Amino acid sequence: MATVTTWGPVKLGDPAVIVHGGAGSWRLVENLGEVLEAVKKGAEAGFTAKSSGALRALVEAIVALEDSGVLNAGVGSTLTYDGRVEMDAGLMDDEMRAGAVAVVTYPRNPIRLAEFIALNLGHVIIAGSAADRLAEKLGLEKHPGPSPRAIQRWRRLREQLRKDGGPEWAKKIRELYGDTVGAVTLVNGRLAAGASTGGVSLKHPGRIGDSPIPGAGFYVEPGVAGCSATGIGETIIMGRPCLYAVQLVMQGIPVEEAARAAVARHTRLFGDNNLGIILLDIQGYAAAAINTEGMPIAFAGAENPTPTPIMLRRETGEAER
Repeated sequence: MATVTTWGPVKLGDPAVIVHGGAGSWRLVENLGEVLEAVKKGAEAGFTAKSSGALRALVEAIVALEDSGVLNAGVGSTLTYDGRVEMDAGLMDDEMRAGAVAVVTYPRNPIRLAEFIALNLGHVIIAGSAADRLAEKLGLEKHPGPSPRAIQRWRRLREQLRKDGGPEWAKKIRELYGDTVGAVTLVNGRLAAGASTGGVSLKHPGRIGDSPIPGAGFYVEPGVAGCSATGIGETIIMGRPCLYAVQLVMQGIPVEEAARAAVARHTRLFGDNNLGIILLDIQGYAAAAINTEGMPIAFAGAENPTPTPIMLRRETGEAER
């Protein structure tokens, strides 16, 4: 049976922020120091913005992750099969406000556009060229285009596919190194959660993952907990692990047990190597769980004000078989 690896519970208190940099293998990543620094900066940005509330702290945390260039979101986004950047992002808070964007190419920070939608429109998800036009109209900073790192990786994966005669679809996207960034925040008893991604490498143009879908890529239950997910979006959309995990907390299950149970259920339904989640409850307790080889996370809180990054590893974490 596949292994579920967990971290926590850790008492962060209120205010608190926890971020992730994507679940995947991470085994062959040469820039691990840069990755851990990126998630640390995400937690630091969110915690620094705590005086502006949970939603603002969430957005600033995810903006820092999108701007890192080493994570699969914003300027570091992976590329579609035909070599373009197409991004998804979404968020919600405990006032049951949600906003999301899908298949966007214009904004440097899709999470800022998602925030505008949540606060100003009566919709939840805006997609494609209409979302790009809205971002431009709002004066949001323009995306600089594919990074050299993303282009190099795209060429390597395309060459592998060429040798194997693929796509089928792109050989089931076999190289998941870290898909999606996300965060959960708690400020003055208020919660927010969100996610942002460039999607899986070599995805079909127009593909939408879990990151803009409430209950799948992110979810908040007022007065209970918030969750952000990462992994293979198709399974996350079908399994809704964030909704499931938060509902367990609502039933009185501790965050670490809820995180473990949500990933274990997902593994039973869809197999392994496809999910990681972070969970933060209203008491300021944080936890994480994965069925992949690794996931970088970072956290900060009233009980732990120094932003702390770690790489949750299958072989070093607490494991359940």
